[in-house]
Amino acid sequence: MAYGQEKIKPYSSQGEKSNQVEAMFDGIAPTYDFLNHAFSLGIDRGWRRKAVEALGRFSPREVLDVATGTGDFAILISRLLSPQKIVGIDISEGMMKVASEKVSHLTKEQCPSEILFKKGDCTNLSFPDSSFDAVTVAYGVRNFQDLDAGLKEMLRVLRPGGHLLIVELASPPHFPMRQLFWLYSHVVMPFVGWLVSRDKRAYSYLPATMEAFPQGEVMEGILQENGFRNVEWRRFTFGICTMYLAEK
Repeated sequence: MAYGQEKIKPYSSQGEKSNQVEAMFDGIAPTYDFLNHAFSLGIDRGWRRKAVEALGRFSPREVLDVATGTGDFAILISRLLSPQKIVGIDISEGMMKVASEKVSHLTKEQCPSEILFKKGDCTNLSFPDSSFDAVTVAYGVRNFQDLDAGLKEMLRVLRPGGHLLIVELASPPHFPMRQLFWLYSHVVMPFVGWLVSRDKRAYSYLPATMEAFPQGEVMEGILQENGFRNVEWRRFTFGICTMYLAEK
């Protein structure tokens, strides 16, 4: 099944979405962290923490962080849960270069887990079946070229009883936050994104995928259709961010 956000591409209607997303994130990698925290006024740190704490009750030992980006989520998982090993994959080498440099400056107390970064495609993971206790995706699943294929691959590499944690941005469902957020995401984000990153299309693409991405009960159903069970989800800050937690 094709979902709305899969049809939205950063630069052109022609060509593979994954190639364009890779090029986009390679380009904005140096300014990504600054803009990410600035646009959310720093609230995104709290969303990440609440999500990782929800996963923490299952005490995963080996974690795969898909669309790891600049590594913030992997580092937070290490800091809060101290799994033995975390593997972060991303299609953007530019983002992972930032992530690797960030980790290299952390002490063992700040990052107690071993974190490895490698280039990888979520729809064709290079890991054997049942390799991880948990798979996480923070603010990346709406960039998947094929959501169903990505979910099936993440299910495949999870061990039986393992958990998938998704944290994703979305449009608030209710008035007046929905209207206010539309104005913010369609006017402020593209303008400021262009000023800082010099890539206006990137910060028009990202809000568009947030609006098109399936939310709430719809996403719960998609997870179930792709083999997950015991799906639970929770909205943060008027629905700007949603956490999904599901079991294999």
